[in-house]
Amino acid sequence: MILALTISAYSQTAQNVWRDLSNVTYKIGQDEFGELYIPVFSDKIKDLEGKVVEADGFIIPFEGMFKPEHIILSSLPLAECFFCGSGGPETVMEVLLKNPIKYTSKKVKVRGKLTLNDRDPEKLMYILKEAELLAN
Repeated sequence: MILALTISAYSQTAQNVWRDLSNVTYKIGQDEFGELYIPVFSDKIKDLEGKVVEADGFIIPFEGMFKPEHIILSSLPLAECFFCGSGGPETVMEVLLKNPIKYTSKKVKVRGKLTLNDRDPEKLMYILKEAELLAN
């Protein structure tokens, strides 16, 4: 019975992870290069930090930068993603994979431990570590 409850709770988190991650606001900060937007994570997002979550989405193929063990995953298709379209920074995450994968334009699903980043402007604000590919 305990196993069934655990799977149910885990699945609920997996289905809602992008919706939960979209509940972020920003404050304006400064660094040596000027003004920057710093994410302010909701309590719901903070509760996910360090937990294993599942996310599905599309691999963003940066020219010359695709690394089979370090990908950018977007909740939106390429034409709408943060880098190419109208999506916001909350629609993408860095994924550090345990095993390298091959690029695909099809939707994939990954599972890993969520890390929040509000300090390093060179990284995305959501990072999935120790991740594995579940489906493609």
